[in-house]
Amino acid sequence: MERKSASGKPQVSLLYDRKVRSIAIQTLLCVVILFLVYAAATNAVDNLARAKIASGFGFWNNIAGFDISQTLIEYSSSASTYGQAFWVGLWNTLLVGAIGIVGATVIGFIVGIARLSRNLLVRRAASGYVEIVRNIPLLLQLLFWYNAVLKALPEMSNSLVVVGAYLNNRGLFLPKPAFGDGIGQVLIALAVGIAAAIAWRWFANRRQAATGKRPPVLLVTLVLVFGPAILAFMIMNVQVHFDLPQSGRFNIRGGLEVLPEFAALTFGLVIYTAAFIAEAVRAGISSVSRGQTEAALALGLRPRFILRLVVVPQAMRVIIPPLTNQYLNLVKNSTLAVAIGYPDLVQVFTGTVLNLTGQAVEVVAITMAVYLTISLTTSLLMNWYNARIALVER
Repeated sequence: MERKSASGKPQVSLLYDRKVRSIAIQTLLCVVILFLVYAAATNAVDNLARAKIASGFGFWNNIAGFDISQTLIEYSSSASTYGQAFWVGLWNTLLVGAIGIVGATVIGFIVGIARLSRNLLVRRAASGYVEIVRNIPLLLQLLFWYNAVLKALPEMSNSLVVVGAYLNNRGLFLPKPAFGDGIGQVLIALAVGIAAAIAWRWFANRRQAATGKRPPVLLVTLVLVFGPAILAFMIMNVQVHFDLPQSGRFNIRGGLEVLPEFAALTFGLVIYTAAFIAEAVRAGISSVSRGQTEAALALGLRPRFILRLVVVPQAMRVIIPPLTNQYLNLVKNSTLAVAIGYPDLVQVFTGTVLNLTGQAVEVVAITMAVYLTISLTTSLLMNWYNARIALVER
């Protein structure tokens, strides 16, 4: 029953007030969720105590006691801790993810553009690549690259030797550069040059938007990026020598080793993800009106400039959202490294460390938090770029 207030407006009972009801339902739902989380946590703690399994993160500083085949940071089985093993696995995961994203993007854009080529052979080859790769499970492709391609290479005694590099079924061994004193200043000069190049590109874009004239970008960028670094290299007189791999009786010593597991995982992720990126690129280019190309031709632009300056910039608004999904999928798909023995975060931390410590809850929670952070960071950067290139309505 409605009542009238002093102002004459009808008063609705709180029971029938839509806003009050919505707040009450949401509050009740939050209470239920918190209760379920509390009950699950309490149950887990009780079960761990009953099984006499310690909980907490005290294991983090205990000596690991196991070797890792690829380490980008200093690590020793006799002196390093489980925490250091975590960082080794994380860096290995980030390395595969970074190389995979760059490689898949380059190949995906090339194949996507080739799918729209006027050349029948190029178009059919690109279409065949996409259809074949997309419809074969990634795990099978990783096993193919690892067992059928890389493990089929010659034994160490019959290694292929090219310009001081050794290739066999144990991996690729390359000369490893070693720099003397002063390399830190060179890296600082390189960073300053990159920052200056970014600032110059921003200035060139603003000038083009204001006057219609674009200052030279490529040549100035190259000078700004490499000029200060080369100058610092010469002034500091940095010494460079190469640690060449040496073939021994049972193994190869020295040099830079590229594991077959790393190569198989990277090849598989790049080729598989590039097929999906190619479809996103093809769809994005197809979404651009043909009138844009005809207008560019009428202005006298050459076809290669039309694609780079007219079509692709407009297609990026359609390409970026699915491209973001593929970047996220690539990082998450890298967890299949455990199938071929590559020491990524899952294999090292969720596998070996979990088995040695028995800290399942803590280890899995940390691993989930890491992948969540990587995914959210990638999404944030791609969403920022997508907003930056979005069409601004007037």
